[in-house]
Amino acid sequence: MCSLFIGLAAVLDHTFRDESLLELAMTHRSRGLSRGHNAGTNERLEFLGDRVLGLVVADMLYHRFPAENEGALARRHAALVRREALADVASRLNLGDFLILAKGDEDLGGRTNPALLADACEAVIGAIYLDGGFDAASGFIRRFWIPLMDKVTEPPKDPKTGLQEWAQKRGLPLPVYETVAADGPDHNPSFTIRVMVQGVPPEVASGPSKRIAAQMAARILLEKLG
Repeated sequence: MCSLFIGLAAVLDHTFRDESLLELAMTHRSRGLSRGHNAGTNERLEFLGDRVLGLVVADMLYHRFPAENEGALARRHAALVRREALADVASRLNLGDFLILAKGDEDLGGRTNPALLADACEAVIGAIYLDGGFDAASGFIRRFWIPLMDKVTEPPKDPKTGLQEWAQKRGLPLPVYETVAADGPDHNPSFTIRVMVQGVPPEVASGPSKRIAAQMAARILLEKLG
């Protein structure tokens, strides 16, 4: 393993038996496409890591909040596995410094792109799971997700739900979401969503998916509404 990835393994606190897994976890799809293929990229590890993360977080929440119902646990779970949480962990690990990107993505700020960082974090979880098994992956997740869990005392309410309730309390029609733009390559898309509530100036936000962009737009509008 090159010195760069030795440093990353130390940050992750996991000694890889199969060192190629860590390099693969850091290889973005854009790099694979620039080589004429995409098999040697982190997409499959990302898929696996997402499922492992979801299971471990669900187990943590089940035991941590024995009095909460399914709905409350589901809201906590959604907040802890969303891209913002993954990007936060990736930033704390400085994963952007280790990403293997095509030059075009690097020039466009790929090393600080929240979507790319979140994908890399999921891929790292998948790599640790394949290399060290469930216990190793679970240990990694618990180390970084328990602090995130501790930050929120009450089950979070997603911004779209909050905005909908705000409108309903005032007898207004439900918020309307409209796609303003969809740009970027397939591996790094960007969507712009406008949210409109009757009698209120609309807000616009962008994100790597329509869902995230809509949530961001709703959050901005809620903050302005107080």
